[in-house]
Amino acid sequence: MSSVHVAHRFSRGAIVRAMLLVLVGATGVQLSAVFAVGLFEPLGVLGTSSLRLAIAALILVALFRPKLRGRSRAEWLGIVLYGVAMATMNAMLYLAVDRLPLGIATTLDFLGPCAVALFASRRAREGLLAVVALLGVALIAGFGGPLDPLGIVFGLLAGASFGLYTLLAARVGHASGGLQGVALSVVVAAILTLPFSVPAVPLIAPPHLLPLIASALLGTALAFTVDTLAGRLTSARVLGVFFAFDPVVGTIVGALLLSQVLTPAALVGVMLVVLAGAGIVWSAGADAGSGAGGGGSGDGADGGAATGTPGPPGPPRPAP
Repeated sequence: MSSVHVAHRFSRGAIVRAMLLVLVGATGVQLSAVFAVGLFEPLGVLGTSSLRLAIAALILVALFRPKLRGRSRAEWLGIVLYGVAMATMNAMLYLAVDRLPLGIATTLDFLGPCAVALFASRRAREGLLAVVALLGVALIAGFGGPLDPLGIVFGLLAGASFGLYTLLAARVGHASGGLQGVALSVVVAAILTLPFSVPAVPLIAPPHLLPLIASALLGTALAFTVDTLAGRLTSARVLGVFFAFDPVVGTIVGALLLSQVLTPAALVGVMLVVLAGAGIVWSAGADAGSGAGGGGSGDGADGGAATGTPGPPGPPRPAP
């Protein structure tokens, strides 16, 4: 491995900020699912998912005003692939949520990021933390009872898409296009799902507008933005562990808002996931302290170096 691809060391402060951003995104995704579940019957599962993407695309384009010119072929490839991952992940997750408890669906969804964290680990302790997070997620899933087989398939497909999303969040986050690239990726996702969103438009009634817009804002526009900002602050393998917040928050939201009871095993699982996240933060701080000059929080280093997926370098970009 050449010196250009030496693994980047990130500061503890950058890791903490990334963790908080992922937690905000996870909360938005799970709350948006609560809003969206009530729209499945009138608008259809795929109609609801696709309309959310369309609304979020309009919001992000208006906010960030992305430019189409001046982008390299590699940058466009990352943007398009990110959009494909977004569209597939949303559709498969919602199809899973329609058939499974929220905590179970998000548990299966997390398997993708966990696999990224596990296979990208460079040291035994990093792999161990990913395994601890996975064990916690497995305990969280233990309260589900009999599961719909097709729902499990949809959840696993969502997980595969989430794994690709995890890799690309770091890649697009470190690209010079920044949040403009995220906006374009959401546009790509919205275009890909037009066959489902267009037929659902005539079915929208006034009572559907508020939950639809809230779901789009929380679970799509906000979540994709903060995930990409987190990807700029750390690597895909660390994001893969932090995305364990999704099943944790999904379990809590399901218990509080959807009357899905938490068992002692699920509570132990929550604690294990939190412990794994804390371990990643501590480990990153120790690495930064032992590295030459410490790590930056998203400087010109290659965000994909840790995963073997090089991302286009870009200057530091302050959070909005």
